[in-house]
Amino acid sequence: MPSSRETLQGVRAATGDGPLLEVEDLHVEFHTRDGVVHAINGVDLHVDPGETLAILGESGSGKSVTAQAVMGILDMPPAKIPQGRIMYRGRDLLTMPDAERRAIRGPEISMIFQDALSSLNPVFPVGWQIAEMFRVHRGLNRSDAKAQAVRLMERVKIPAAKQRVNSYPHQFSGGMRQRIMIAMAIALEPSVLIADEPTTALDVTVQAQVMELLGELREDFGMSLILITHDLGVVADIADRIAVMYAGSIVENADVYDLYRQPAHPYTEGLLSSIPRLDSKGEELYAIPGLPPNLLAMPQGCPFHPRCHRVRDVCRVDEPALRPIAGRASKCHFAEEVLGE
Repeated sequence: MPSSRETLQGVRAATGDGPLLEVEDLHVEFHTRDGVVHAINGVDLHVDPGETLAILGESGSGKSVTAQAVMGILDMPPAKIPQGRIMYRGRDLLTMPDAERRAIRGPEISMIFQDALSSLNPVFPVGWQIAEMFRVHRGLNRSDAKAQAVRLMERVKIPAAKQRVNSYPHQFSGGMRQRIMIAMAIALEPSVLIADEPTTALDVTVQAQVMELLGELREDFGMSLILITHDLGVVADIADRIAVMYAGSIVENADVYDLYRQPAHPYTEGLLSSIPRLDSKGEELYAIPGLPPNLLAMPQGCPFHPRCHRVRDVCRVDEPALRPIAGRASKCHFAEEVLGE
């Protein structure tokens, strides 16, 4: 049986230089009073230069923890990374000296957090916070750094940027605050931008505007984008490829069009079925039965089997491996059956 790395290589599009960022067999644990929480269980994923990878899954599936591990911002302890590699341009971030990793965080790999109001400092003007990136990392003086902050605010389409550069976070709407977070994240023109639930708590119109902006910036800067979300609806027009997470592992990895057209894992089936449809007015919305497993005590076999409508005896005993099938990867004993319907 092929390894997870061989599986991902088998479904990867040819890019010449290979992946820009690659996560290999990543495990993350949290040591608590109640026991060890196995938050990430052997995650393998990659993002190629200029590609948009969407990581999908319910709350608690491990999406944000994976991103935090990549950024190197997990609190350790209680977090621990017992095994795995995070390769950036061929170098393992996990074994890199702290000073070198700090030099990569921001200028090379940057992140947008989901709660802009709590992520921004309430006592400093937004322009000062954006300008700090240039003062610290580029050595610009206050005047030049402020001019760069105005330029970035204009680039992320904040109206009257010159007049609002000295405003405070609470004086902006939720959508404008998220644009400020985006401006801070792209200030140093990173090669990889991680957006963790960037449209949380925003209305549908603003969500679309933020996603459109991220797509434009990806093209303008030629950067790779990792988009973390639980909403399949927001990634259809921007993602190149989707990795579906459940209970701390990747259960399906596929091209966005292939996944929407025909999933190869029952969990992905459930996610797609739960999306409201215009032609099903008045019908009850589908919901995946049950709850995600307790990460303190994972069930034997496939983690999804207690909620799966396709469950069979082997699912309760043996955990399937992530394996290649029809140009993608699926972690299901009966992926061929799922894909064939």
